[in-house]
Amino acid sequence: MNLQGKIAIVTGATGGIGFEVARQLGKHGCTVILNGRDDEKGAARLKELTDLGYTAEYYGFDVTDEAAVAENIKAIGEKYGKIDALINNAGGLGGRSRFEEMTTEFYRSVMALNLDSVFFASRAAIPYLKKGTDPTIINFTSNAAWNAGGPGAGMYGTSKAGVNTITRALAKDLAEYGIRVNAVSPGTIDTDFHIGIKSTKPEVFASWANNIMLGRLGQPKDVASVVAFLTSGEAAFITAETIQIGGGQALGI
Repeated sequence: MNLQGKIAIVTGATGGIGFEVARQLGKHGCTVILNGRDDEKGAARLKELTDLGYTAEYYGFDVTDEAAVAENIKAIGEKYGKIDALINNAGGLGGRSRFEEMTTEFYRSVMALNLDSVFFASRAAIPYLKKGTDPTIINFTSNAAWNAGGPGAGMYGTSKAGVNTITRALAKDLAEYGIRVNAVSPGTIDTDFHIGIKSTKPEVFASWANNIMLGRLGQPKDVASVVAFLTSGEAAFITAETIQIGGGQALGI
């Protein structure tokens, strides 16, 4: 897979799946722009990539801050003259809350983290994606978009359902420019996203593999390899799709 010369932005790239996506893209020749909010961690991650000989930069900004997103993505686009791939990986559970007790602040914060961020970054990147080669946007969704998530995760599921729809809407809107828009939906991936239950109830965490057809938890590289493929010209006829990366977890066993 050859991604030489491509400029790729990966939001939320300082940990877990996001960093592995950045590493895979760098391995295949992309210039990778890492985004995060922890500048110290961002610098460490950047060093990891450059020590491997990959070309990368770090831009620290909050993906829920409309002005910061617009300013930074414009700066990236102007510097390189184009953007070839925007990977909207940033997101998260944002905490748990049942609807009866849910504050408006919590509701808005979860929607901002998972859905507003996709809108802000995509809108800012479009003028530069139009100048890209095999340009693409790749969003991150979740099984919670279909099953509404577990107790207290209803707003997370709601926001991810929005990601599913905005993925298809963007694909329709941008097809005339040759910009492809897809989403990936990771299943249970062994990252710090699950650090709470992994540290307090490791036996429960391990048991989750019993509900996965392939009999194991996913690894960040399982997701990153699919993202790298979707970034490449080899995926030139794929748009408006959501790809499940969960070892068959979505169907249950």
